[in-house]
Amino acid sequence: MAEKKISTSRRNQLKSLLLQIAETLLEEEAREAEREKMKYMEETCPAVSTQGCMQELQDLCRKLHKQIDLVDEERYDMELKATKSKKEVDDLKLMVQDLKGKFKKPALKKVRMSADAMLAALLGSKHRVSTDLRANLKQVKKEVKEEEKQTGDWRKNIEDKAGMDGRKKMFETEA
Repeated sequence: MAEKKISTSRRNQLKSLLLQIAETLLEEEAREAEREKMKYMEETCPAVSTQGCMQELQDLCRKLHKQIDLVDEERYDMELKATKSKKEVDDLKLMVQDLKGKFKKPALKKVRMSADAMLAALLGSKHRVSTDLRANLKQVKKEVKEEEKQTGDWRKNIEDKAGMDGRKKMFETEA
């Protein structure tokens, strides 16, 4: 049985219900993250008592500075690990693309360039001599065929080959 099409009003109602459910889930997730954060802060950072002598406050400040330094070092290390892993992922993606063999070929621009300019661009300053491409070609002399040498009255050849006598002559000369 073919599936029935859903009317636009029903589709819009279902979309709005899904959006409401997603919104409540996101709010719950945010509350859970806030609770986790507060729990972590209570464990790692005890409440500060400001009552006491000046020496105790200075010791507390030194202790907090040491903790801040440790946290900064951890954060830096984690950032390095994240960037390194991201680079590895990108390299692996390139390797997978290479193995698949599917590349997007870029559109090449037409460039008018002579052979000398192309060699100069490829070889740089090493290329000094201009290349004459026709200079290295082999010289070929035309051979004059025997038939062309026998230039005579063409009517005479036709009359000689006409008839049975002419055919006999053709076979005799070939054999």
